[in-house]
Amino acid sequence: MLKEVLKSIFLSQQEWLVEEDREITRDQLTAFTSLTPFGYILTGVRRSGKTTLLKQLMRHHGSVNYFNFEDSRTAGFEVNDFLVVEELFSELSGTPQMLFFDEIQNVTGWERYIRDAIDRKKTVIITGSNARLLSKELGTKLIGRHLDFEVFPFSYNEFLRFFNLLPGPESFSSFISKGGFPGFLNMGNKEMLSTLVSDILVRDIFSRYNLRNQEVYRMIVQFLLSNTGREVSFNKLKNTFEVGSASSVMEFLNYLMDAYLIFLVPRYDTSLKVQAKNPRKVYGIDQGLVNFSSVSGSPDLGRLLENTVYLNLRRTKNEIWYFKGKKECDFICREEKNRYSAIQVSWQLGQQNEKREIEGLLEAMNRLNLSEGTIITFDQEDQLVKEGKTINLIPGWKWMGT
Repeated sequence: MLKEVLKSIFLSQQEWLVEEDREITRDQLTAFTSLTPFGYILTGVRRSGKTTLLKQLMRHHGSVNYFNFEDSRTAGFEVNDFLVVEELFSELSGTPQMLFFDEIQNVTGWERYIRDAIDRKKTVIITGSNARLLSKELGTKLIGRHLDFEVFPFSYNEFLRFFNLLPGPESFSSFISKGGFPGFLNMGNKEMLSTLVSDILVRDIFSRYNLRNQEVYRMIVQFLLSNTGREVSFNKLKNTFEVGSASSVMEFLNYLMDAYLIFLVPRYDTSLKVQAKNPRKVYGIDQGLVNFSSVSGSPDLGRLLENTVYLNLRRTKNEIWYFKGKKECDFICREEKNRYSAIQVSWQLGQQNEKREIEGLLEAMNRLNLSEGTIITFDQEDQLVKEGKTINLIPGWKWMGT
């Protein structure tokens, strides 16, 4: 591309760097207190706030060396053009050591330039919306030269700051219903969420992988978002939606996970082969998105709470499974090699479900030899002792606020 064209794009994109209305400091900013010559990769679903975090990093470190490849004017950008952009950074800002690139996966061969820049002692911070594309290139070209960070929609604490609310049942109920996508929370138009799903499918999946039967795949997404917290199997989805093969379904679900639209959680087992054969539980990237995507007329509050809890675990825990023996437990987590926890989620514990929820949690605790377990509720708090083991009931708003 011509240098003058790139300069025009760069200068116009500088207008995007101003602080947005109602912008809050993202929690993850604290993870970037010092940036050394290295690659820092921010991945996450579209509209989760990656660009905002990038801008906050730039302000914090006093840099304006920003280039966004979602800009339609960059369609003809090639790898060699990166060096021209570097020249512009040097000429226009005078500090070319820190480089910020948004949605870099849109440039074929970008990883070759990034490796070269890091070798030249540049600090490079990039964002991307497709985990597979980024990991593939990173794994081959940037081994040992990058750190990865996942960016999610707002956490409960960020939601509270955004609306200037206090933690408690009322604000937590709103968070469970609305979710954490910043743009939706700012505008309040739920059509933004359906447009987001469509954008992910069209831009990150259909066009990239040349998928046919797009209407069927849209129905599968609707089904998955309407059945979060439930087991799904590739064969059942194949039969239900009459897709060519179970492997086609598996591949499509992998595309959805790469785009951070859904997550699939395996059933706990010490054998990886058994884990691979068992059905997985599905969760959505955002409980507000799940809520507004549901085909049922009224929201399933227990299911939304479970999705909310999963996302909070996903931000902080290394490994997550669900447990199914004679009974079921929603989550088993491992933070370190031999440090496990068992968590059950129930909107409200009462006579109808207390026996089932406690027995499922106890079975998981016994399997893992745990003396304590947790039941996360909407607003119940208590401590029970069953079979010599302690079970803590914790309101979700307190659990997420700690």
